[in-house]
Amino acid sequence: MDLQNSSFKRHFSHLALAVMLGGMAFATLAADTVLRKPVGFGEYEIVYNPNNNAVYAATIKQRGEPGGAVYQLNAATLDTTHIIDTPNKAFGAALNSKTNTLYFGDTFTSALMAVDATTGKVAGTLALVPQAAAQDKKPGAEKNRPPAPRELAVDEATNTIYVGGIGRADSVIWVVDGKNLTLKHTITHLGKLNTGLALDSQTRRLYTTNADGELIIIDTTNNKVLERHKIVDDGKDHMLLNISLDTQGQRAFISDGKQPGLFVVDLKTNKVVNHIATPTSVAVLFNAKRDEIYATHRTDGSVSIIDGKTLAVTKTIKLPVHPNSLAVSPEGNTLYVTVKQEATRTKPATAPDDIVRIALN
Repeated sequence: MDLQNSSFKRHFSHLALAVMLGGMAFATLAADTVLRKPVGFGEYEIVYNPNNNAVYAATIKQRGEPGGAVYQLNAATLDTTHIIDTPNKAFGAALNSKTNTLYFGDTFTSALMAVDATTGKVAGTLALVPQAAAQDKKPGAEKNRPPAPRELAVDEATNTIYVGGIGRADSVIWVVDGKNLTLKHTITHLGKLNTGLALDSQTRRLYTTNADGELIIIDTTNNKVLERHKIVDDGKDHMLLNISLDTQGQRAFISDGKQPGLFVVDLKTNKVVNHIATPTSVAVLFNAKRDEIYATHRTDGSVSIIDGKTLAVTKTIKLPVHPNSLAVSPEGNTLYVTVKQEATRTKPATAPDDIVRIALN
């Protein structure tokens, strides 16, 4: 869709005004509703397990340390109850609650790990690309490096794991059999850096977004691309980073890592129908129980709580330094946020990353 279209711009100007006015009523959460504790170095994604009311945090440990670590946290207190050492780094995270199996992707080695949440043991590892290619450190190898895992989605009905493989030139999605951890299929030609991934298991549709400004829709019955739509093409540099679905309302919420705002897409027409005024965002998460959207803003150091009906930001929570990933409890009344410390390639973090528990009521 062309954002320069005049009628489109008028629509967005009215929306921006409404969101701005709604934002004037920002509220600050009481101190006792926010609990924050350190977890581990190199923390990335989190997942809530309703089988034992635990939150699992994927980490890659400190620079130079081998392997990764998954922290099992008490969902109420955020105390660490168990640490699972993994043979590979743990970035992306997902759960099959029916089999009580956790899955973690390693971006560095292009591997997928399965962890039995009942025993806390690593159940298996799958190399998604040849390890020699994934770990090639020779000069110039970065340009031609194979796709690397980022986001994971699980279809519990079919016990299938979908792993987004981001590539600089072109991307893939790996389709993995969760029962025996084997690669079933690779969906190719998904554009540059397809970071976003979301599954609607009821309609058998898988959605991915990329740095080309596309929303791509895949039929999971045959793993074929059904449609691809350029949802933003305004001449600016965009990075459609993450995606979350309102399956009942057939809406998709898409974060942009390069430009302010969240895109709202009507999945019945696959057109952008709204653009929520926020800072640039990393994670986005829809909470159907409360009809709310949450977004993390790494540079701004904050999290937005957005009304799902009005699309107005109702609360802004400051969580310096870098809020990153999100999870919500099954009843929908508790939000979890990972917060990364300041770090660069030349100056590693000196303290572990945090997790924050926010009571939404």
